[in-house]
Amino acid sequence: MSVIEDTRKLIQDFLAPELHEIATKLDSLERRMDQRIESSDRHAADRYSSIMQAIAHLSDVTDLKVRLARIEARERAS
Repeated sequence: MSVIEDTRKLIQDFLAPELHEIATKLDSLERRMDQRIESSDRHAADRYSSIMQAIAHLSDVTDLKVRLARIEARERAS
């Protein structure tokens, strides 16, 4: 065998399995990160929805206070 063939065999015998193992670990890590990101996105969407509902409620309360103040002002004026 030539030096090139010996080197190629060495790479195939030792490095290829290591590279395969690294690729497998990276795939697993990528899947876990995707799951965490999806979970975080769902949590953020839930919080956004909750905040928007609270803002809508405050807006309704403020609108009612303004309307009540107008009615009270009309009652005082008459």
